[in-house]
Amino acid sequence: MKRYAMLAAVLALAGVLSGCASDYVMSTKDGRMILTQGKPELDKSTGLIRYTDERGNHMQINGSEVSQMIVR
Repeated sequence: MKRYAMLAAVLALAGVLSGCASDYVMSTKDGRMILTQGKPELDKSTGLIRYTDERGNHMQINGSEVSQMIVR
């Protein structure tokens, strides 16, 4: 019984941690697909979307260029 409780706790923890690390795909109006690490953030003062690309580089793109964001 104790083994099943431990297994359930480990699986629940793995599910919670994987939910926090969602990657996104942003599609732009010119047809590019940008893969990100984590959720992109909109800077309301400048209108730029900040994200980290697949290689770990911190990037920005104008928010008006992005047509859609999808959780990967």
